Amino acid sequence: MRGNIYLYILVMAGVTYLIRLIPLIFMRKEIRNVYLKSFLYYVPYVTLAVMTFPAILSATANLWSALAGFGTALILAYRGGSLFKVSIMACLSVFIVELMV
Repeated sequence: MRGNIYLYILVMAGVTYLIRLIPLIFMRKEIRNVYLKSFLYYVPYVTLAVMTFPAILSATANLWSALAGFGTALILAYRGGSLFKVSIMACLSVFIVELMV
């Protein structure tokens, strides 16, 4: 990438600002549609999941250990485990599977 770095930064800042500005311009009233409100409520969670899941699968040396850690974390979190317990048990399951494979 050769060129003016300041131009690239300016374009990036402009695009980022426009993404935040456009909803303010076009949606001045409160959103009353139940389906749209429900959709917008879950957008941050879906975005976080979409960015996190590929990182989980590529974080270990082996796909099987990543799946074991993900499965362990999923089951413990579904059963109401604390964040500390879920993360420790997921790391432990990854460690054990890495030793076996």
